[in-house]
Amino acid sequence: MIRTGILFASLPLAAGSVLLAAGRPVPSAMCFGLGGFVLYFFRDPERTVPSEPGAIVSPADGRVLAVENVEEAGELRTRVSIFLSLFDGHVNRAPIAGTIRQVEYRPGKFHVATAAGAGRENEQNIVTIEGEQTRVTFKQIAGILARRIEFWKRMGDQLARGERVGMIRFGSRVEVLLEPRCRVQVQPGERVRGGSSILAIRE
Repeated sequence: MIRTGILFASLPLAAGSVLLAAGRPVPSAMCFGLGGFVLYFFRDPERTVPSEPGAIVSPADGRVLAVENVEEAGELRTRVSIFLSLFDGHVNRAPIAGTIRQVEYRPGKFHVATAAGAGRENEQNIVTIEGEQTRVTFKQIAGILARRIEFWKRMGDQLARGERVGMIRFGSRVEVLLEPRCRVQVQPGERVRGGSSILAIRE
């Protein structure tokens, strides 16, 4: 459980207790339900991180929207886009072990995270990690409900594969940019789990 989740849930849970004591069970139940959902949203389950050499894991829970070849900063990359619904865990994890070489926050819009232009126009945090034999960039992208991106690390930090690095509050999107030599292991429509699902293998 992310500790901030307890803070967010405390208000509706307290209100539910007051309403219950006042003999108002229906609004009390609604408050308890809201508090329970907030606690569920901020869950932070343990994950078994793959040990396969060259494995690149998903940075988030969600559904794969697209796998496509793109040009990013003048270089060819494979982009894997993942949509996080309200019911997915929103803790983000490092796709590879390595050093954080760049962190760039970009303000932007709040389109629906599944929209084609969301990856370009929405508010986002862009993180590049340099591993032993590859470099991976992933983007934390806000959605129509996600108005807060959290990143808990700093440039120069050393990361383990699958290590927790941040979260996006409420529905959102994550994009992973892979070098051409990485062989993608997922396809659109497939569900992935942050820190444990293998997105690609470095060849």
